Amino acid sequence: MTDIKELCAAAKRASRLLMTAGTEQKNAALDAMAQALENNCGLILEANAADVRAAREKGTRENLIDRLSLDEKRVKAMADGLRQVALLPDPVGGFDSVTTRPNGLLIGKKRVPLGVIGIIYEARPNVTADAAALCLKSGNACVLRGGSEAINSNKAIAAVMRVAIGEAGLPEDAVCLVSDTSRENAAAMMKMNEYIDVLIPRGGAGLIRTVVESASVPVIETGTGNCHVYIDDFADLKMGAEIIYNAKCSRPSVCNAAESLLVSEKVADSFLPMAKALLDQKNVELRGDEKTRAILGDSVIPATEEDYYTEFLDYILSVKVVSGIDEAIDFINEHSTGHSECIVTENYNNALRFQNEIDSAAVYVNASTRFTDGGEFGFGAEIGISTQKLHARGPVGLMGLTSCKYVILGQGQIR
Repeated sequence: MTDIKELCAAAKRASRLLMTAGTEQKNAALDAMAQALENNCGLILEANAADVRAAREKGTRENLIDRLSLDEKRVKAMADGLRQVALLPDPVGGFDSVTTRPNGLLIGKKRVPLGVIGIIYEARPNVTADAAALCLKSGNACVLRGGSEAINSNKAIAAVMRVAIGEAGLPEDAVCLVSDTSRENAAAMMKMNEYIDVLIPRGGAGLIRTVVESASVPVIETGTGNCHVYIDDFADLKMGAEIIYNAKCSRPSVCNAAESLLVSEKVADSFLPMAKALLDQKNVELRGDEKTRAILGDSVIPATEEDYYTEFLDYILSVKVVSGIDEAIDFINEHSTGHSECIVTENYNNALRFQNEIDSAAVYVNASTRFTDGGEFGFGAEIGISTQKLHARGPVGLMGLTSCKYVILGQGQIR
């Protein structure tokens, strides 16, 4: 595993230079990277087409091919994402607090980069650009290990960005791409404590579980999204139908898409046919409990207990009729992955209870779960959605990629 070790060592050397890079220089590099993506759009799309062809030959599902596929619009969106990150405030070098102790010591808590961030992700080429941008702006070098399905796309994107970084006067090794996508190489990367300061997995439950269980490098766990929408007794039913349609259907292959619909029994007879009429536009497969099937008929597949724990990432939705908000809260806290949950209600007390008692990273009242996104939250591009509670939770933007150190100024004090 000499190659992966050399790659990580190169990133470590680059991180020491990035730590002291100024905001203007980092922003210039980001702007150059964005322009390079646009200038080399044809090259990137040619590489992506090879990945898509290979995926189709393997029989990959269309919803996963959607994650893999690029077009001019998506390349432009990647470039715009880099420019948006350049416009964001630089978190590095600022002070969270400064205090003066009774003995005269001045103690400041200063924001600093984490160092080298390793990202292991699946077939989403845009992550290559997003991750590189966020890491660079926060003063971190990154080691990127994407899935084999997107290797040609990732190589093309990383190559043009590395050239742009070098031309901006920063080390090209600020962005390192692992070209060997074997499991052995990934396993070695998870043990590179000497060089990598933190690992971030982005992908399905299997990938995340493997990294969390196998890595000796500290991990920021980005979670799977078994997200729920609960239609309360006091819901605006038309609003609720539009929210579940958007949360499920606008892009079902992403982690903030709704996977489970809960409906209060007091409104189920009215709401479920209304929601189904919208969901039928995308041929969403419903898997429901007996009460749901009694209302909607045999077109609803009987749900298993496993269905209620599943992140489908497809046009599939589990449905359950519940007695009210108490059962909804208990059910969500039991089955959720801690990502994003929504209540549709006009009742203030129920909204407040839901926000207080649901233990997830993002809790919505009367809005689609699809807003759990770094860009939508004003963070620029995000490195992932953290469902853990240590260090960072929810969309991980620039601040989540920094730590702190204490700077102490004295005048000869001794203890």
